[in-house]
Amino acid sequence: MEKPLLIASDVDGTLLGLDERVSARTAAVVGRVLAAETPFVLVTGRPPRWVPVVATQAGLTGYAVCANGAVLYDIGADEVVWQRDLGPVQLHDIAHALGEVIPGVTFATERVGDGPTFLAEHDYLHAWAENAGRYSRAEVFGFPAVKLLARQAGMSSAAMTEAAVQVLGNEVSITYSTGVGLIEISRADVTKATGLADVAERFGIEASGVIAFGDMPNDVPMLEWAGHGVAMANAHQDALDAADEVTASNDEDGVAQLLERWF
Repeated sequence: MEKPLLIASDVDGTLLGLDERVSARTAAVVGRVLAAETPFVLVTGRPPRWVPVVATQAGLTGYAVCANGAVLYDIGADEVVWQRDLGPVQLHDIAHALGEVIPGVTFATERVGDGPTFLAEHDYLHAWAENAGRYSRAEVFGFPAVKLLARQAGMSSAAMTEAAVQVLGNEVSITYSTGVGLIEISRADVTKATGLADVAERFGIEASGVIAFGDMPNDVPMLEWAGHGVAMANAHQDALDAADEVTASNDEDGVAQLLERWF
């Protein structure tokens, strides 16, 4: 690939090391990318509220595609540019269908806007640390949400995805970013690729000029869409299969190692 015109990177397992921080080497490369006036875009499953801590370490103030493509966030302005929601009726219908094929499944929703941003059912077992209140299912599904999280710790995320696809088909976007019994569901027209494509269009850049880095199944659409998709050495097999190239692991500064070819 020639020198990229836009760089897109997943966060967890990709840009961040095992210590969940941006290394000095990676931050230095990002600085050189920005000095060359090349956009560097975070593309993550994280909600907007979890982005600033990473952006500060990397020195980023531009766009972040959040919630697997359901939200475009302007880091510097601390402002949501747009969001793609699942409505309350749709959330109820999805949950009912999943309950038929995944016994014991519990739910949480990720929201953007006024009020609580993360609502979890009373029995929901958090996969990540989250200081959030507990709610009834009616309350969890009572507001539009950018992402529905379905949790069943007794199953793998891959097995949950297979079951979910059987009953939901292509009516929604189903993916996962961890293997510990958690799937993430968005509108059918939402992936990391659709969110990144919007950002690239804002800069007038074609997919062929984009290089993207990722490590998990939720990164696959982005890796396939970009002109050059790069998987981390620590990546899930789905991401490895989708990538054009494999770089070093996230804990070996794999993103920085590859970008040092040009920056």
